[in-house]
Amino acid sequence: MKGTYNRQLVFWTACLGMLLFGIGLIMLGSVLPDLRVRHSLDAVEAGTLLSVLPIGIIFGSLLFGPVCDRYGYRVLLAVSALLMFAGFEGLAFTRTAWILTLSVFLFGLGGGAINGATNAVVADISTTGKGAALSILGVFFGIGALGMPLLLSLLKATFEFQVIVAATGMLALVAAVLFAVVRFPAAKQAEGISMKQVGALFRDVTLLLIAFFLFFQSSFEGLINNWTTTYLMERVAAPQEAALMGLSAYVAGMTVMRLLIGSVLRKMPEKQLLYISFGITLAALLLFSLSRSVIPAAAGLFMLGAGLAAGFPTMLGIVGNRYPGLSGTAFSFVLVIGLLGNMLVNYSMGIVAENAGIKHLTTFTYAELAILVVMATAIFGRLKMNK
Repeated sequence: MKGTYNRQLVFWTACLGMLLFGIGLIMLGSVLPDLRVRHSLDAVEAGTLLSVLPIGIIFGSLLFGPVCDRYGYRVLLAVSALLMFAGFEGLAFTRTAWILTLSVFLFGLGGGAINGATNAVVADISTTGKGAALSILGVFFGIGALGMPLLLSLLKATFEFQVIVAATGMLALVAAVLFAVVRFPAAKQAEGISMKQVGALFRDVTLLLIAFFLFFQSSFEGLINNWTTTYLMERVAAPQEAALMGLSAYVAGMTVMRLLIGSVLRKMPEKQLLYISFGITLAALLLFSLSRSVIPAAAGLFMLGAGLAAGFPTMLGIVGNRYPGLSGTAFSFVLVIGLLGNMLVNYSMGIVAENAGIKHLTTFTYAELAILVVMATAIFGRLKMNK
């Protein structure tokens, strides 16, 4: 099976897909102020629109695994990129409320499937160092997430936002064509996936621990993405532009660290890498929570991005090693639980922020770090025991 595809071509094609997902994830938040003006959306309608995106991503994350294991990656990736193209063009040109909502769901659905499938295919083609390869893949998510707001800010003086969004949609169309012509690894379960195989996932205690590690990892990342700007504006009295720069520092820290994990640190044992990352995260939280001005807070956020960078690649690498014949379905399983954690913990943070203040963002993050350390200890303990 190895000889039927070009490993490097598949890897860089997957990186394009992850870049597209990074753009898609940040797109709605980047253009929401313009959408509110164009469609006369109030705060509740804008919030509803924001809630549609993660629902689409969860559906995409749920579907991709069994489809990829049963039918291979090519069709799933090509169709998902077309869904993102349709979603971006709808976002750019529609003036109808329900089409706007559908467009957000479509690029969430396509993005969620592409995120999962690109992670799974990189794990499949990496015979060694899966975590390092997945970290390099994650760099392209960071480039997309950092690049879209930068592109909008640079071009908005010259072009209407819908022109920029529509042009970005063309990148999704190019990706769809590329996915359709590149040869990917063959389907691993071409004869079909049995319920016995799926049931085994639910009975695997180590896999369940990894899934709930990602529940807290994803929610930790979501807390920083969703609440940092509000925290900096209220606790540090930062202007909105400075608060957004702080958030960019977090994404930059994660991107730089993933690049290092995929290159300089690629030989470092997974357990050692993760515990060093926990140490960086603790130092970052101390700096961030004690800061009373923007610059040290932004430095703390850069460190925090670096500290959190290893979580997903390390755990997905372990899943890929554990389930080489069912990697897509296993990735679906853990990613969906991770996304549910993101939604539930962030909803809880919203209730706490409303009733007790944004200061409790740091309370949440310290608690999440403690849980991640405990769960990682349990996971590596079981892996050592099962050797």
